Amino acid sequence: MLLLLNYLNQCNIKWNCKGKHRTKPNFSPSRPRQLFSSIPVCAGTISLQPQPLASLFNPNPRNGRLLQLLPRCAIAEALLLGAPLSLSCRHRRGLLRRRRRRRRLAPPQQPRPLLRAVLVGGAHPPVPPNFVRQLSTKARRNCSNIGVAQIVAASWSDTPPSSAAASASASPIAETEVGGDGAAALADNPVQSPLAAAEADPKAAALAAAFLSSDGSLAVHAGERLGRGITTDAITTPVVNTSAYWFKNTQELIDFKEGRHESYEYGRYGNPTTKVLEEKISALERAESTLFVSSGMYASVAMFNGLVPAGGHIITTTDCYRKTRIYIENELPKMGISATVIDPADMDSLKSALDQNNVTLFFTESPTNPFLRCVDIELVSQLCHSKGALVCIDGTFASPVNQKALTLGADLVLHSATKFIAGHNDVLAGCISGSEKLISKIRLYHHVVGGVINPNAAYMIIRGMKTLHLRVQHQNNTALRMAQFLEEHPKIVRVYYPGLPSHPEHHIAKRQMTGFGGVVSFEVAGGFMSAENFVDSLKIPYIAPSFGGCESLVDQPAVMSYWDLFSSERTQFVGRDLVLSERAKYGIEGNLVRFSFGVEDFEDLKADIVHALEKI
Repeated sequence: MLLLLNYLNQCNIKWNCKGKHRTKPNFSPSRPRQLFSSIPVCAGTISLQPQPLASLFNPNPRNGRLLQLLPRCAIAEALLLGAPLSLSCRHRRGLLRRRRRRRRLAPPQQPRPLLRAVLVGGAHPPVPPNFVRQLSTKARRNCSNIGVAQIVAASWSDTPPSSAAASASASPIAETEVGGDGAAALADNPVQSPLAAAEADPKAAALAAAFLSSDGSLAVHAGERLGRGITTDAITTPVVNTSAYWFKNTQELIDFKEGRHESYEYGRYGNPTTKVLEEKISALERAESTLFVSSGMYASVAMFNGLVPAGGHIITTTDCYRKTRIYIENELPKMGISATVIDPADMDSLKSALDQNNVTLFFTESPTNPFLRCVDIELVSQLCHSKGALVCIDGTFASPVNQKALTLGADLVLHSATKFIAGHNDVLAGCISGSEKLISKIRLYHHVVGGVINPNAAYMIIRGMKTLHLRVQHQNNTALRMAQFLEEHPKIVRVYYPGLPSHPEHHIAKRQMTGFGGVVSFEVAGGFMSAENFVDSLKIPYIAPSFGGCESLVDQPAVMSYWDLFSSERTQFVGRDLVLSERAKYGIEGNLVRFSFGVEDFEDLKADIVHALEKI
């Protein structure tokens, strides 16, 4: 409070009041409860002209730890953000104690506004909605202690007010709680400072307010530090377990339906805990909006059905998750949607498909599964956008830490959050991020079909994301070192990892990724049985599907995902030639191994792999 008073003393205070008024309030540090004890009892306006907001962040003897203390005081938060304030006679007992003793005034029965204070700073973009939500929930409890009845609205500025703006009278602001998607995007440049991003793009103000400039800070604080829309002082986000939400009266429900009141209606349409998670991913991906669903596969299905019309055409790549490929080839044709399949690096085939078809969407993984091929996202986006086609990148193998597909030109980015994002092999979820316009279309389909993520699962992902950057950095390092080691080993035929110069798209991955991921695929010498012996001889990793968790996982794709193309019964039933042609379509060989590295020690994993290679 003392630091707040120092800040207020820096302000140039003007009094514009009708009727009898007093001099400048007494900012005596010994009487912080009587901060507004000299405010007249008539209606009026206080115009405050503060120092530039950025100057408050400079450590000096006058402000010191000001920002650390301001959130504890509602009036401080309001003044810092430029919030119009309303004082109520209901709180005169604490504020005007001396005045009441002199005049022996009884407290009024009905609250009525006494004063509105406006921090003038010219024309600003709106304050981040998350911050307003936080003020309207967390800080409201403290308002009664200092006589503030309600925080009406707020605006944000990082520059000194102009003289014209300072002299202009403040216009009234409707007393409506600001709502909206608080996970606004940062500027396209991931290394741009938060304040510079806020100046260039008002949508970045939500993140700039908390000075979250790195993916690590965003993974920990985004969506939470700026306000959750949940009344709590807890550091961790609560789990809101409810299937429906109630309204105080019919008018509040109507206001909700018409967008004047921010709330939720039914569990399938949204949840406060899930909303925090969506805002966190939006911050990491520099997206306007994110939709979280029950699995990564459902995210793909919702995206196809929400965006591609009947009779539409899509383009995809040869190397991708098999279940996605099956859905594209078997289910989409039932809705009249056709597809062209190209090699991830074949730009000539992409141009030809765009010229010959009315393409709605280009969809691919980057890196792909299981050969970790990389698509030139920037070039693909330019080609597709020139023909009016959308671009969706499945970035599951990269994670939001290693790759920002939206900043490279893609319209949508999709993740199986089960993998690196959750990171603990204990939850199923998927998400898709992009512009509000596109996500809204997918959300409409999602609201009808379902596929809702449980709020408990959402909380587990939020908790897992606190260490996302730490886990991914460790896995990047382990995978790169192990890929380099395996490439030199005599019992390894070939290694597939975008971080190696031998990888066909290494130059692309190096340009558009900051790390190459924690998964390495490789072929062992000797064929199917050698790969089986190698996998069975490993002691640390689990033989299991999935990847991206803390525990290392290993599998033979020929067995785990394509066993129907390798089993003897299948070969006898459909014929060897047909089976071989199907294998060639996917490029899967029996000696292929996919290794997902966890967070174990590199030397332990290396020793285990060396021991297993000795068995073949």
